[in-house]
Formats: sequence, C-alpha cells, structure tokens
Amino acid sequence: MRAVGNHCGRALVVALAVTARAAVAQQIPPSIEFRVPKTPTIAVSDSGAFIVYELHVTNLTSTPMRLRRVEVLDADKRSMVVSALADSALLRAITRPAPVIPVAQRTEIGAGLRAYVYLWISVNRATAPTRLTHRLTFQRVASDTTAAGKDTSTVVLEGTTIPVEREAVVIAPPFRGEWAAFNGPANSSGHRRLVLALDGHVAIGQRFAIDYLQVDSAGSSRRGDPLKNTSYYAYGTELLAVADGIVAGTKDSIPENVPGANSRAVPITLETVGGNYVAIDIGNGRYALYAHVQPHSLRVKVGDRVRRGQVVALLGNSGNSTEPHVHFQIADGPTFLSSEGLPYGFDSFEVFGHCGVDNGPPPAIKCSRGTSVTVKNGMPLQNELVRFPK
Repeated sequence: MRAVGNHCGRALVVALAVTARAAVAQQIPPSIEFRVPKTPTIAVSDSGAFIVYELHVTNLTSTPMRLRRVEVLDADKRSMVVSALADSALLRAITRPAPVIPVAQRTEIGAGLRAYVYLWISVNRATAPTRLTHRLTFQRVASDTTAAGKDTSTVVLEGTTIPVEREAVVIAPPFRGEWAAFNGPANSSGHRRLVLALDGHVAIGQRFAIDYLQVDSAGSSRRGDPLKNTSYYAYGTELLAVADGIVAGTKDSIPENVPGANSRAVPITLETVGGNYVAIDIGNGRYALYAHVQPHSLRVKVGDRVRRGQVVALLGNSGNSTEPHVHFQIADGPTFLSSEGLPYGFDSFEVFGHCGVDNGPPPAIKCSRGTSVTVKNGMPLQNELVRFPK
C-alpha cells in the first residue's frame, strides 16, 4: 500500500510540474524581435508632413508566424493609433529578404527569418507625436492545419518605443531651374526599398534619394542622337553645394557611359556604382552626396571648405547610370549605400506637375503640368516636376 501511495505521489508531482511548465509557456510571449534601425525625422512635401521608417521583424521562434496587423501608437497617448496596416495595405508595405516570395506569402515569417515593414505615416506637423511605440498582431502557423492539437492562436506584442526627430536639415537646391524628381521619395520606390548589408550592418542609404533629370513638354529628356550624352538636356549642368561644409569624399576617374539601359563603361562594383561623385560634410552628422558626375569636372578635392551655392562638379553619366542625371541624397555618412538616408528640406521650391510612365507600346514618359505650389523647407516626392530659383 505504501509503495502504491508513493507512486501516486510521484505521479501527482510530475503532473503538477507539467502543468506549471504549460502555464509558464503561456505567460512567456513568443521570441519575436521588431526594431527600428534608424530614428525617423519628420519630413515635409507639398502634400504635408510625414514620417518614414522601417520595422525589421525577426521571428526567433521555431514556429512560423503570420503578421496580421501593425499598429503605430503615440507613445505618450497610448490610446491614440497613429497608423495601422492590415490585409492588402500590409501586403503592400511588407517585403522579405531573398529569395523572392509571392506577395500573398510575405506576411508569413518562417522560423529564424525576417521581414521588413515600410512605414510612411502622414502627420500634422504641429501636433505630431514626439515618440512612437508599436503593437503587432501575429498568428501562429501550424505546419499541418488538420492535425489535432496544433496551435494556431493569435498573439499581440507591444514595444519598440522610438523618438521622433522634429526638424529635417534645411538646404539650398543642388542646381537651378526645372527638374523631374524621378525615383524620389515614395513608400514603394526603388530607392526606398533598397536594403543592403555592408560593413557589418543593414542600411537604406537611398531612403530619400532622387534621380534628377530635365524633360521637355513632351516628357523627353533629350533632343537629337540618343547615344550622345550631349543630347540630354541635363548634361553639363553645374552642381552646387547645398550648404557650407567640408568635402569628405570624391571620385574622379570613371569614364562616362554611352546612354542606354545596358551600356556601362566599367563593370559595376561597390567602388564604381556611384560613378564619379562628391560627398560634402555639412555638419551635425549629415552629408550631401552627388553621384554620376562628369569625369574631370570636379572643382573640389577632399578637405576643401565649400560655401553654399559654390559649383562642385558638372552633371554627367558615369557609374550605374542609363543617361545623364544626378543622383542626390542626404545621409548620415559619406557613402551612398552603407550610410542611412536622411530626409531634408529645400528652403524653397515649386511643384508644377507630375510625370509617369506610359507602358506603350513603346514605353514613354508622360508629364502633366498644372498650377504651381510653393513648398518651404520641404522635399520633392516621386516623379514630381519641380522648379528651383535661378
């Protein structure tokens, strides 16, 4: 009888231990990291103020997790939802590192895998939050949904409180006259979505970069022979220092390309991708970067002090470029790809139209012009036609 009693006692202890472990498992949330790699800064356009940043969501569990909803809240007013993404809106905002994953499957984050959520939040500049926090809703994904006991429960995680910088740097334009802001700021632009791991960290150097071209009333960027750089309206334009600063980096030995989608004068590497370039340290951890300039046109060298409005180089067609244009961005370092891209504001410019691509056949750029809108301390958005003071 005593032996039987001891056996029952041991069984009861084991049962209680199992129950306790199950209770603890329910109390401990799944190990999912969501972080913001770069503190966002309020930016301004002709459409108003906005905040742009990314959430890197990494599933550190052994179970696939489906991201169902992303909510951004005012950290100082926890009941105030600033932005929410779900369903099709979330699918448009989320990407996954390679390999390519069908859109409908992007929200399912496998064990040990990561997703990027691209946030573009319109705000009232005067009342915009000073801090943001995040609430993410996940559903566990069972490998066999018909099997008994599979856990497909929903879990809500909160955290990742971040500050919001109030003021973007205000600069002068890098040139004069009328320009088209191709590949400019937009939540789905190629520049915005280019995530690279360099120097041991992940960054989006071109988060707010713009490829500036000049176009005529028909939307063409040239007249004459398409294989000659001199046929393009923008070619040879003087590029101007956007602020006082010190030249932090240059390149001036890369020959120009013959215009064309697949024509490159040199193999494209990390060293040549920007072509000939100028990087200017404009202070407070900000750098103005100009890419694809003409060889032998640089008017400055590393260490030179420059003044706002000073000519630093001429616009060209070097590096990873299909035709004469200038790639311009502000970043927190003197490199195009391994630094983090920062928003900025031109002290004044006009938006007077917009361009888009007509798929044809043949494909062509179509631009429409309208009433001008003056923007102060703001930046152009993707494919806008803009005018800078002469």
